[in-house]
Amino acid sequence: LLTITLLAVAVTIAGPAWSYDPAMAESYATLFAPVKGAGAGKALHLIKPDGFLNKVKAKEPLVVLDVRTPAETGVYSVTLPGSMVIPVSELFTKAKLALIPTDKTVVVLCLSGTRATAVGTALRHIGFENVYILKGGFKALTGYMGPVEANTQLKPATVKK
Repeated sequence: LLTITLLAVAVTIAGPAWSYDPAMAESYATLFAPVKGAGAGKALHLIKPDGFLNKVKAKEPLVVLDVRTPAETGVYSVTLPGSMVIPVSELFTKAKLALIPTDKTVVVLCLSGTRATAVGTALRHIGFENVYILKGGFKALTGYMGPVEANTQLKPATVKK
């Protein structure tokens, strides 16, 4: 009986403590409303490696935002003009966000696309409209380009401090 009473008290105490922010949930509902069916990737602003390279070859004004750690970017990174390296753990400060251009396409990438997806989604959620995510990250890019070509074109980039 004591065990059941303690369990009931624990459930009662823990239950009401959980809640969510309805306004934030609504804002995410709006952000993700277009994510449906075959157009889901486009609605999420995913860009495949071939689409990314086509934009680069066409000299479209874009900025690459590499959100990997300094240890990762020290091995290889993008050297396109205007490329930025800002680790996820440092990005969401007023000073770092001010570095991200709003007048150009920004392509966010990481090693596999996981961190880039989180960052790209968060950036769009706070108002950066022209943010895209490199689907599959560096792994997909080097897989598409081939390791020899990728290793000659992807060199250490400047880290924004």
